[in-house]
Amino acid sequence: MSTASLEKSRPTRTHWLITLYAGGGEFCDGYILSIIGVALPLLTADYHLNSFDAGVVGSASLIGMFAGGLVFGYVTDRVGRQKVYLFDIAAFILLSAAQFFVTDPWQLTVLRFLMGIAIGADFAIAGTIASEFAPRNSRGPLLVIMVTMWSVGAAVAYVVGWAMLSSGHDDWRWMLASSAIPAVLILLLRFGTPESPRWLLSKGRGQEAEAVLKQMLGPEASLDDLEADTASRTRYGDIFRGAYLRRTVFVSVFWACQLLPIYAITTYEPTILASFGLADGNDSYLGSVVVQIFFVLGSLSGILVINKGRRTLLLWSFGLSAVPLLCLAAFAHPSPAVVIVLFAAFGVACFSSQCLQAIYPSELFPTGVRATANGFATGISRVGAAIGTWGAPVVLDHSTRLAMLLGAVICAIGWGTSYILAPETSGLTLADASAADTDHSTRGRPRARRDTSSTTPSPAVKEHS
Repeated sequence: MSTASLEKSRPTRTHWLITLYAGGGEFCDGYILSIIGVALPLLTADYHLNSFDAGVVGSASLIGMFAGGLVFGYVTDRVGRQKVYLFDIAAFILLSAAQFFVTDPWQLTVLRFLMGIAIGADFAIAGTIASEFAPRNSRGPLLVIMVTMWSVGAAVAYVVGWAMLSSGHDDWRWMLASSAIPAVLILLLRFGTPESPRWLLSKGRGQEAEAVLKQMLGPEASLDDLEADTASRTRYGDIFRGAYLRRTVFVSVFWACQLLPIYAITTYEPTILASFGLADGNDSYLGSVVVQIFFVLGSLSGILVINKGRRTLLLWSFGLSAVPLLCLAAFAHPSPAVVIVLFAAFGVACFSSQCLQAIYPSELFPTGVRATANGFATGISRVGAAIGTWGAPVVLDHSTRLAMLLGAVICAIGWGTSYILAPETSGLTLADASAADTDHSTRGRPRARRDTSSTTPSPAVKEHS
């Protein structure tokens, strides 16, 4: 009798629901981190903040993500995906609502920091749980959809913010508190999400893992293709040992290089567009909505090429992202149409590989430390994002063109790091992709490692060094 395999199955209704529920957290993350871009100029005017103080408020959530990712990724590997999956969304609701009642900028800074901790936890768990349920050939496209929800959340935040600009003196309070609404919906949807069978199996709870699989795939479901991936322990230090150290460095650096220009531009997009003379006042927020639409389209475009090569997508994305930023730095007085086209080109190029922020750390590390690696990379990458968000108003006060040039330089650093360190994992099972013994040292000539105890070749992660 044939058996049903998680890795070889077609996407079922459960696969899609888990992906969408994980994407719901990404939606909230994008919304929370982007709505501050609309609210911050109003908050700055109300409290007479200078550029340094505005940068502190804007980057507080990113500092919180640093702490949340470092801690809760490991916690997720220890206590389970499902518990953290619900906890972080519940925190979104409470902290979002609390922002409405702040009476001083430092209070908002504290709340944004705490929200960042919850967001860091969600980043660690979302990609982990979605990848652990996804079949091999569908993992890339499913995670593209999940990650695109971040861009959708960011776009909706700008639409909501623009629509609420005329609601009264406390516009920014309503904007920030509005993130509680999608969080409530996602929390209700996430109830009943099954625990990851890979995590259950890694903790010796094979019967529960099998029950989850049978519920998803039918009575013929088998755990056989999960065994190799789940035979790993949970120790934080393992992501810094042997082949995994190289992977940890790669994921953290490329992620940081992606996020620094993305967060700086997204957080201060109305200000940047206004500085180019595209629009003044409230119309600059409408211009931001238009640009965000291209960010969404860019993120979705990754689904067309993700299974053709992770490494190739990342290299092209970094290279093409630098071009429009260099043009914006070079042109002294670009027309509004040119500005929109260049920002749209940046959005499509940069966001096309955003899915790899979830895919690479989920594929390159085994079940025992998968969320730990996701969380660590989330935390470290947010250092870059925080630098961009805090430093952007300072640089923008000096020169918008200089800010665009610095963004292009960061993209170039990301390209160089990826060229040296990015492996190819497309088409591999999680067990094969995360195996520690699949590294090699010949640039551009990947070769499969062979199990010395068997004559059967073992698929290899194609690493470049």
